[in-house]
Amino acid sequence: MKIDSGLLVTDMKQIPARVRELEEAGFDGCFTFEGPHEPFMPLVLAAEHSKLEVGTGLAIAFARTPMTVAHLAHDLQQFSGGRFWLGLGSQIKPHIEARFSMPWSKPVTRMKEFVRALRAIFANWNTNERLDFRGEFYKHTLMPPVFSPGPAKGGAPPIYLGGVGPKMTEAAGEVADGMVLHPFHTERSLEEVMLPNLRKGLAASERQLSDFTLCAQVLLVTGNDEAEFENARAMTRNQIAFYASTPAYRSVLEAEGCADLQPELRELTKTGRWHEMAALIDDELLSRIAVVGTPGEVAESLLARYGSLASRLASASPFPLSQECASEIISGLRSRMDPA
Repeated sequence: MKIDSGLLVTDMKQIPARVRELEEAGFDGCFTFEGPHEPFMPLVLAAEHSKLEVGTGLAIAFARTPMTVAHLAHDLQQFSGGRFWLGLGSQIKPHIEARFSMPWSKPVTRMKEFVRALRAIFANWNTNERLDFRGEFYKHTLMPPVFSPGPAKGGAPPIYLGGVGPKMTEAAGEVADGMVLHPFHTERSLEEVMLPNLRKGLAASERQLSDFTLCAQVLLVTGNDEAEFENARAMTRNQIAFYASTPAYRSVLEAEGCADLQPELRELTKTGRWHEMAALIDDELLSRIAVVGTPGEVAESLLARYGSLASRLASASPFPLSQECASEIISGLRSRMDPA
């Protein structure tokens, strides 16, 4: 199992120091996400100043075209020497239409076609296959040699899809190389909702879970002292409340028998009462979604929850773990995975 961390920097000048800290703590990789900053550019610095594997976790596919994503991914794969993975997500309709000013329709069908278009483009660049992709949403049939970047070191990067709902989870199993498990999940929603649909998609592509990379992003509530722990708990409670307000993520709450919480949180977002949302996330729900405890307890819980499933395990907390705390969790995971 490989262990990753979010970059979580607001200034690109901080990236060299940040990735050195992650390497010293023992992380294998780092990732960005589509938030206040563009997710691809920071990975250039991360790849240059470390030996970490680097990836997007996640970039929004529908904010771009397959060709623009292919160029970004191909160049990062080449620059990093084959250490890049491409994580893609769909986002929701209001963001695609009103924030990115891009078309939205049939998100699951569109995402599957997006991935297949990427594969066609990568095949043209890496193995010189003729580019002739014609789909319902995307068409890529022109690639003069002067515009082809040629093969990348390491070949085409692996493509991972993010998803929470059953149909997008199934799509990940059908067309992707792996899935980025959204941090808003519980053990029950994973076992009862996500894994059955993921296996359904894998069966459609004649594969099993062992042929697939499951990247589990996890919210951690931990710390080396009381102040650090309480800050982690407050920030994580806010993050969970934000996720839980999204209708597309309702299936997680349904699995836990608290689906009524979603419209209540949604109403608070509509009236701008963001500061009231965290109070609706009680300690029990917090502990079902996040992994809560001392660094040693967190390592033990992570291995119990994901040890038999995940190929990659990622800290997806909305704050950077202290280096001391991260090192303790990672060393605890390593010792439990390989007691010798």
